[in-house]
Amino acid sequence: MDSITTDFWDVLLWSFWFFIWIAALFVWFRCLFDLFGDRSLSGWGKAGWVVLLVLVPWVGALIYLIARGRSMTERQLASAAEMQAMQAKYIQDVAGSSKSVAEQITDAKALLDSGAITEAEFEALKAKALS
Repeated sequence: MDSITTDFWDVLLWSFWFFIWIAALFVWFRCLFDLFGDRSLSGWGKAGWVVLLVLVPWVGALIYLIARGRSMTERQLASAAEMQAMQAKYIQDVAGSSKSVAEQITDAKALLDSGAITEAEFEALKAKALS
């Protein structure tokens, strides 16, 4: 039998180091994705970070997190806010009326002229269309 699997504590230790290795890979890839997603960094700056991340990956990732961690968070929050705004716009487009504001007001005015709604209801419809 293999000597690595003969002792429970050795298996536990190898499992721990395997977990650390996988976590470090996630951090390294997150740094790379953030690096290429940053629009404020120049091409030479990106090239320098890539060289550092490739030559000394774990130390480079640690330096990257220390040096650019705050801006990573800001970019991630901005991206999340942008995605939320896009989602809200999509939901509004899908759930909302397909008519333009002018068409909605014209239809409400026609209902008012025909006597189907009151002046207060017309104002409420107009306010809703303009919002």
